[in-house]
Amino acid sequence: MKLWSDFEVELLIDEISEAAIEAIEQAAAEAARAAALAAIEREAAALREAQRWRLEAENARRAGVRSTIIAGLLCLASGLAAGLLISN
Repeated sequence: MKLWSDFEVELLIDEISEAAIEAIEQAAAEAARAAALAAIEREAAALREAQRWRLEAENARRAGVRSTIIAGLLCLASGLAAGLLISN
């Protein structure tokens, strides 16, 4: 049976501590990368949602203009028809 000297025990503790610190630093770096990636993904989703709402508003505006033009043409046509009926 081999007994460890105080120096060997200290050396082993130092090596294990150093390995643990490196592992903790790597885990922290990975966590930071994951958090940054999650933030970027949330930002991309928000931008897609904003784009969807912008397109929806643009389509609604175009539909409103189209409806206004159609209503104007119907009023003009009905006015002309009424004018022709009254003049006869």
